Amino acid sequence: MRDGLTALTLFVVAAAFRLVHLGSLKGLIFDEVYYANDAHSLLQHGVELTGNNTPSFVVHPPVGKWLIAIGIKLFGFHEFGWRFSAAIVGSLAVVLIFYVAQRLFDSYFLSLTASLLMLFDGLELSLSRVGLLDIFLMFFLLLTLFFLLKSQHWFAGISLGLAAGVKWTGFYYFLAIFAFVIYVDYRRHKAMEEESPIRQTVNKELVERITQYLFVPGLTYVMSWAGWFINTHGWDRSGAHSPGSLITSFIKYHKEILHFHANLTTHHPYQSNPWSWLIMGRPVSFYYQTPSSCGAPKCSAEIVSLGTPILWWAMAIAVIVAFGYWIARREWQSGLLLLFFAAGYLPWFLFQKRTMFNFYSIAFEPFLILLLVYVLSKYLEGHPIRFGPIHESYRFYTVLLFILAVALCFFYFFPLYVGQSISYNDWLARMWFKSWI
Repeated sequence: MRDGLTALTLFVVAAAFRLVHLGSLKGLIFDEVYYANDAHSLLQHGVELTGNNTPSFVVHPPVGKWLIAIGIKLFGFHEFGWRFSAAIVGSLAVVLIFYVAQRLFDSYFLSLTASLLMLFDGLELSLSRVGLLDIFLMFFLLLTLFFLLKSQHWFAGISLGLAAGVKWTGFYYFLAIFAFVIYVDYRRHKAMEEESPIRQTVNKELVERITQYLFVPGLTYVMSWAGWFINTHGWDRSGAHSPGSLITSFIKYHKEILHFHANLTTHHPYQSNPWSWLIMGRPVSFYYQTPSSCGAPKCSAEIVSLGTPILWWAMAIAVIVAFGYWIARREWQSGLLLLFFAAGYLPWFLFQKRTMFNFYSIAFEPFLILLLVYVLSKYLEGHPIRFGPIHESYRFYTVLLFILAVALCFFYFFPLYVGQSISYNDWLARMWFKSWI
C-alpha cells in the first residue's frame, strides 16, 4: 500500500511538472522538426514520407516516433500532441526508478531518494517536455534493468530491443548485458562448487541467454520496422517484394544509416565532447526567444538541456567513488550499475570527430542517479535511516539536506527547463559559465 501510494504521488507530481503549459511554446522545437513530422507521417502512411509524399531517408528507428504518434493520435498534430508521450514516459521513469532502487537497495528511503533526484533533474524534465527521442531510449534501458533485476529475462530482451528501436545506442547494451548474465550464471555454478563451472554454463544457459539477450532484442528491433516492410512507399522499398530482396534492401538501408552516423561531422554551435557531459560543460539550447513582456525592459525565454548542476556534479563524483567501492568490495550493485553506465557512455569516446550533444547523456542518467544513491547507502551504512536525535542520525539529516539542495537548485533553474519568460538579467544570472550561453 505504501509503495503504491508513493508511486502514484510521484507520478502525479512528475506529470504536473511536465504537462502544465506543455503546448504553450509554439512551433517545432529543435529536432521536433524531424520527429514530430515523421510521427505524423507514420500515422498517415505507416512509413516516414516527406511533405510531398516521397520516401524520406530517416536515420533513427521508428519506435520513439510511434510513441510520439500516440500523442498526436489522441490530441492532434499540434504542440501538446507531439510532446504528450514524452511527458508521460518521463513521468513514468520517475516511478520506475523507485522500483528499480528497491530491487537494488531494499530500502524505502533510498528508493524514494532515487525518485526525488530524478524528479528534480532539469535534463530529465526538459527532455520530457519536447518531442525528441532520447527520453524513450532512457525509459526502455531503465525498464531493461528492472526486468533484469527481477530475472524476467525474456521481458528484458524485448525491452532492450525496443531501446535499440528508438536509437542505435541501445545496441551497445546487447553485448554488455549478455556478458553480465553469462558471468552471473558462471558465478552461480562456481558457488555451488560444480565441476567445470564454465562447461556447466555453456551447456545449461548459453543458448538460452543468446536467445534472450541477442536474438529476442534483435527480432524486436527488426519487427519495429514492420511499417517499412509492409508499406512499399518507404525509403529504398520500391521494387523489393520478395523476401530475399526485402532483406537485401533492409541491410542496404542500414548501411546507409551507419554511413550517415559515422560521417556526421558537421559543426554545430552546441556540440560537445563526452568528456564534458557529466559536468554539464556545454548544454544545448533547444529554444530561445525574447518575449516582449515579462515586467522588465528585456526578456528571455529558453529551454536548455542543463541537468541540475549540483546533482550532476555529485553524480560525477559518485562514479569515481562507486568504482572505488567496486574495486574494494566487488558488490554486485556497484558492478551492475557501472556496467549500465559504461555501456551508454564510453562508446561515444570512439567517435571523437562526430557531432555530439550533451543531452545524449539522458540515456544513462538513471544509472548515474542509482550510482549516487549507492554511494549514499555506503555513507549511511551503520547509521539509522530515520528521524531522531541529531547526534544519532546526523548522516541521515545530511542526505536530507543534500536532497533539499538539489531541489532548490532545480527550482532556481526551473525557468530554463520549461521556457518560462523571465528578465534578461535573471536569465544571465543563471548562465554560471560562458559555455552555457
